[in-house]
Amino acid sequence: MISSVTTTTEAVDPVFLFIFGIALVMLLGITAVMIFFTVKYNRKRHPHPTSERRYNIPLEIAWTVIPSLLVLAMFYYGWAGYLALRNVPEGAMEVSVTGRMWSWTFTYDNGRTSDRLYVPAGQPVRVEIHSEDVLHSFYIPAFRIKRDAVPGMSNYVWFVAPAPGSYDIFCAEYCGVGHSSMITTVEALTPHEFEEWLRQESAAEEEGEGEALLTSYGCLGCHSLDGSAKVGPTLQGIFGRSVTVVAGGKERTLVADAAYLRRAILEPAAEVVKGFPPVMPSYAGRISEHELEELLEYFETRP
Repeated sequence: MISSVTTTTEAVDPVFLFIFGIALVMLLGITAVMIFFTVKYNRKRHPHPTSERRYNIPLEIAWTVIPSLLVLAMFYYGWAGYLALRNVPEGAMEVSVTGRMWSWTFTYDNGRTSDRLYVPAGQPVRVEIHSEDVLHSFYIPAFRIKRDAVPGMSNYVWFVAPAPGSYDIFCAEYCGVGHSSMITTVEALTPHEFEEWLRQESAAEEEGEGEALLTSYGCLGCHSLDGSAKVGPTLQGIFGRSVTVVAGGKERTLVADAAYLRRAILEPAAEVVKGFPPVMPSYAGRISEHELEELLEYFETRP
């Protein structure tokens, strides 16, 4: 928590240490006073109370005024830190992030998308946060920033990555069975490397449109391409494979042809693969016919 990575930590770490220091002093002080009075005024030493004093005005003023001043100080430092985190520097680069179960997709000004956040080191970046389905929370621990992704509204954070490197991004709001796999990274590049990356061919041309669509729609958050188990069944060799599904409470085995895969994308709850939870959202109205055909062609040609 103490190591500082970016300028936004300057708005968070001092407040944390200030509040932690006050809490530690109060804990030790109150504990010491409790132990002192427990020993000094225990029943064996004083079986019969002798003091008739009911109040102490100076003491009552002290334990009212001092905590009030401490609370006001914490509020002041917290408010100053909050303003620093919300006031985005002029000229900050704009990136949009969309959270969905269970992945992040980043979109840049030129239309390029990626499943990792690529930024130029040393330059301010403003990230516009959206959610397509449920409540998520965009969290970069190294930069001390966390902001909810709420369906139907936008939010934002900003930061400066001072040096090239890789920094983890998590979802900090429980969002379903694949919550723990909703992990990606910030990839901070030198300004020159970032400009080169941004000018490269689109992900669809670079990887093939099918795999780029799987990335942009968040499919790889739940489905693997290498046969490993995830929240959903693997997509490795899916086309033409026999699958057992549960439909209407009854099991049946069918072949994963183009018609089945189309239904699985548009109406995933109608036929759920046995052994997997029915948590996949419908992509009806979200994926175009052209994109759907590209995915089906990708599944058919990929081993």
